[in-house]
Amino acid sequence: MTLTTRLQTLFAYPFRLFFLLTGLYAVAILIGWLGFLLAGWPLPVGFSPLQWHSHEMLYGFVSAAIAGFLLTAITNWTGCQPLRGGKLALLAGAWLAGRLAFWHLASLPPALVVVADLSFWLFMLVYVVHVLKASNNLRNAPIAGVILLLSIGNALMHWGFITGNTHLLSLGQNWGLDLILLLIAIIGGRIIPAFSRNWLVSHGANGTAVQQNPWLDRAALLIILLLIIAHTAGASSVVISAIALTAAALHSARLYFWRGWRCLREPLLWSLHLGYLWLVISLWLRAASPWLELPASLWQHTLAVGGIGTLILAVMTRVSMGHTGRTMALARGAIWIFIAITAATVVRLLVAVGLLPFTTGLTASAGLWVIAFGLFVLIYVPILTAYRADGRPG
Repeated sequence: MTLTTRLQTLFAYPFRLFFLLTGLYAVAILIGWLGFLLAGWPLPVGFSPLQWHSHEMLYGFVSAAIAGFLLTAITNWTGCQPLRGGKLALLAGAWLAGRLAFWHLASLPPALVVVADLSFWLFMLVYVVHVLKASNNLRNAPIAGVILLLSIGNALMHWGFITGNTHLLSLGQNWGLDLILLLIAIIGGRIIPAFSRNWLVSHGANGTAVQQNPWLDRAALLIILLLIIAHTAGASSVVISAIALTAAALHSARLYFWRGWRCLREPLLWSLHLGYLWLVISLWLRAASPWLELPASLWQHTLAVGGIGTLILAVMTRVSMGHTGRTMALARGAIWIFIAITAATVVRLLVAVGLLPFTTGLTASAGLWVIAFGLFVLIYVPILTAYRADGRPG
């Protein structure tokens, strides 16, 4: 295939372009952040570099992954045509404009940064609502609701950067992390048990072993919503701990009934279960934090590096194969992606509890993160930019 053909193919489906952007930005943001922390690299980020890092991880890196998955999945949910070509390029351009604006945050007019960054979220929200309304797909309306709330959380951080209000920065940061937790719980509850059940059936095993209880699912999602409300309202640590404890128990039960151990022969499945397990562990740690005096960074990085990082990689490796008509299996050498992201999580948590020196541990964890996402880019770019296995460009 020529370079021109590969570029055209990259814009044929949202997952192709946005998964590539996700992998590239995951590498860039960690290299830049580590250089700033440990090597004194200048970052024109304004007065709050820590919140700048949080913003770009939550509303930059994760937003690209959300776009890649959601805009691909919505075609299956509604039967609509995928966003492609010029419209897809426009959305990607809006995302890129937001990233460039944040890498020059201190030197650009605040209004320009706001417009550049929030235009991506507005585009996403309008498109998702339009498609769901046109197809009368009310079942997926909560997804649009989460996108709206994430847009508001992003706007809160912008307001904090402009006014110097650290409370708004923290509120937007915490809201982003909690809402991504809710989004994972919603989408994970759909795809993980369904994929696991289908795999068991296709291999002659008992698919009914994977169980879903509608009441458990509803309760598990509602308790996360309650956790977000309590956290936003500034509830006491005791109240948040109690809610997190309930959430941990409900999501542990949910994960247990999905029977992930029955899928250990298939990396494309156990990686999804592993990512959700990190999410569950983060809830247990969050519940225990005020009683064991655990640092907040422990549960936050359990969720962010372990849960979000692992699940993004698990979804991207699976969708990249399935939606290009290839054999549903992990690409050659890609197992090291999950070895690296798991090691990155463990090392970062050891740093959080003081069992590894900060500089050494942070460097090792960031390096392993870069390896994980760098490997994804190296291994899957040839797939993301190539025609489907049946020769079609879509």
